[in-house]
Amino acid sequence: MKKLGILFLAFTCSLIGCNFNADKSTSPESNPTETEISKTEAQTLKPINDSLPIIGLLMYNGVLTTEVTATADVFTKHSEAGKQLFNVITIAETSDAIVSEEGLKIVPDYTFENCPKLDVLFVPSAYDMYTQVHNLKIVNFIKEQNKNTQYTVSNCAGAHLIGESGIADGRKIVTWIGGGEELQKNYPNLKVQDDKVVRYMEDGKFLSSNGNLVSYISALNLLKKMTSQEHVDFVKSYIYLKELQDWKQ
Repeated sequence: MKKLGILFLAFTCSLIGCNFNADKSTSPESNPTETEISKTEAQTLKPINDSLPIIGLLMYNGVLTTEVTATADVFTKHSEAGKQLFNVITIAETSDAIVSEEGLKIVPDYTFENCPKLDVLFVPSAYDMYTQVHNLKIVNFIKEQNKNTQYTVSNCAGAHLIGESGIADGRKIVTWIGGGEELQKNYPNLKVQDDKVVRYMEDGKFLSSNGNLVSYISALNLLKKMTSQEHVDFVKSYIYLKELQDWKQ
């Protein structure tokens, strides 16, 4: 009997201990505060070097992969001496992975809510832009970031988002080859260029291109504006651009 009593007492104490721990874990003092959540979020975000320009690559489901990776390919290259020159971040509406047109899953570095002020915003395209141009969150994000950007760049049908935002009304712009007529019809305030001839266009802070691999042209031209021809030549050699240009079947 004495042994049974001791076992019962031990069992009861263990239950009390468990309940105490459970109560402690669910107490208000143990729940994370908003400040703690913010600190945790900051620790998981891609670090930003405040002394360097921030290049933002907008993304959404269905985006053409090249129009994200081409810009990243160009602007993430260090100088010939190994010095970082830019912050390059990807941004989407939420923190969920986006799925590109080609099926590549990319987890964004930032969302519209926590994205820092950008020095450059790149606006890519999808084969079907209906969802994007009717997404007020995307359009408003472009409007707000454009207030701070030194340059705003569209590639391919990303020009439709520029048109929808109204930020480049009265400016020259080019879109994908064969898409100029539709762009002009939808956004008559834009000065749409002949996409059969024009591959890349500059008008003030607004740059645009036909997109896809031509996205390298807009990225390299902007890189020259923000660095030097010497650095552009170094990046071209780094990514074997000459070898691609000289390629023969």
